Amino acid sequence: MALPQLSIEQRRENLELAAQVRQARAKVRADLKSGNLSLAEVLKRADEPAIQRMKVSALIEALPGYGKARAEKLMDTAGISLSRRVQGLGTRQYDALIKALLG
Repeated sequence: MALPQLSIEQRRENLELAAQVRQARAKVRADLKSGNLSLAEVLKRADEPAIQRMKVSALIEALPGYGKARAEKLMDTAGISLSRRVQGLGTRQYDALIKALLG
């Protein structure tokens, strides 16, 4: 499948949109790290385009006290694949993740 030929204006708009999404994701991670947001609050906003495409592991790693190894262990406990994105979480996985974080 060939890539579509975009005009300069279309490319500029796409680049601006991508930058806005990256900034929104960075803000979510920073708010998680500072404690201004909880993971449950972020997951409730899962219908937002910037949050939908975030990996669940990246969100967990942004929590205070969590690194790569601890996030992997938590996701394994909750039965969630490391490559899972927020939009792909089912209700059971969501519940298991919250339970694993609280318990």
